[in-house]
Amino acid sequence: MSLLQSAVSTPSTVSSSPSLSCAAAHPIVASCSVSSTSNSFLLRSSSLKTVTSISSSRNNKRKGVIGKVRSSLETAGATVGQVTEVTKDTFWPIVNAAEDKTVVLDMYTQWCGPCKVIAPKYQELSEKYLDVVFLKLDCNQENKPLAKELGIRVVPTFKILKHNKIVKEVTGAKIDDLVAAIETVRSS
Repeated sequence: MSLLQSAVSTPSTVSSSPSLSCAAAHPIVASCSVSSTSNSFLLRSSSLKTVTSISSSRNNKRKGVIGKVRSSLETAGATVGQVTEVTKDTFWPIVNAAEDKTVVLDMYTQWCGPCKVIAPKYQELSEKYLDVVFLKLDCNQENKPLAKELGIRVVPTFKILKHNKIVKEVTGAKIDDLVAAIETVRSS
């Protein structure tokens, strides 16, 4: 198995030339470059130009790769299958990294009773819809600029985004309305 194959599981091969550039047929990795002088491999993501550097060990007889290629969404800080807490600084990078995935944002406050009631149900949705990115934003003083930018009026408010744009909104702790909105956006 070639070095590039072990890194990204594509049919590309790596030869022993001093330097090599190739295009990979992998959704995360668009290109790679290999330099024999530094003995490291640079994988570039086409999605957000995320760069992951992977080094090989000179003493490794298998000539395998040490490291793991991560998606741009993981690099931005979100994990599919769970709810990720965001701030005014991390929200847009995660939304941008989600690309064409549906993103659901739960805007809540610590003192809101209905927010606390719907939180476990929201967590269950994140475990059910593995093709959707679930985020939550505490609308505290620190995150007030983002809450204002997103047009928050009541909590909880759920904003559903697709391609970096808000396409649906559900206000209140209405789980059935939220599920219906997610289903609509996912199928569009």
